[in-house]
Amino acid sequence: MQTAALLRLLQLASPSLPVGAYTYSQGLESAIENGSVHNENSARIWIKEYLDIAADFEVPIVWRLLKAFSQRDAATVTYWTECFIAARDTAEFRAETIQMGYSLAKLVMDLSIADDSLRAILAGQSEIPFPTAFAGAAEALAVPHEAALSGMLFSMVENQVLVCVKSVPLGQVSGQSLLLSLHPVIEKAALRAQQLNDEELSNWAPGLSLLSIQHETQYSRIYRS
Repeated sequence: MQTAALLRLLQLASPSLPVGAYTYSQGLESAIENGSVHNENSARIWIKEYLDIAADFEVPIVWRLLKAFSQRDAATVTYWTECFIAARDTAEFRAETIQMGYSLAKLVMDLSIADDSLRAILAGQSEIPFPTAFAGAAEALAVPHEAALSGMLFSMVENQVLVCVKSVPLGQVSGQSLLLSLHPVIEKAALRAQQLNDEELSNWAPGLSLLSIQHETQYSRIYRS
C-alpha cells in the first residue's frame, strides 16, 4: 500500500473525523448498564460478537458499495443503500447511521475530493447511511478496497473500546490491551465480509436490537444509541 493511500485511510478512519461517532455506543451503553459488560474480558466478548454481526451484514454491504462506486454503478449503490437503511430495526440505529452518513457525505462534498460522477451518485440518494458515505469517501480518496474495510472495522472497534474505557470504566492500558487483542478478529471479519454471497447476508441480532430499544428509555445515559 502506497504511503499516500495509507495516509488518506488513516484520515478517513480517524476518531477526529467530524461525523459524531463518539456520541454513539451502538447498544453497548445498555450492556454496561445491565452488567453484561463489566470488565476487560466481558468487553472483549461483546466487541467480538458485535464484529461477528457486522461481518455478516454491514461490512459485506460496504464491500459491495465500494465495488459499485468504483464502477460508478448508481443503481447498485442505491440498492444496497436502501437495503441497509431498511435493516436498521430500531429508531436509534436508523438515526445514527443517517446522521453519520449525512455528515460524512457533506464532508466529501465540502472537501471537493470526489469527481462529478461520484458526487452525482451521492446526491442521488434520498438518504445516505454511514456505509454508503464511507464507501463513497474511500473511493474518492482512492483507498484500496481491502484496506478500506479494515479501516472501517478498526474505527468501529476503537469506538467501542473508548466507550468501555469511559463507562465500564477500564484503564487506558486495559483499553489498549483490549484493542490490540482484537486485531485478529478485525482481520477475520474483513475476510468474511468479502466472501459472503448476497443470500448469506443477515442482520439477525435480536439481543442487540433489544438493548437498543432499552437504551431509548434508559434513565441515565451519555450516548445517543
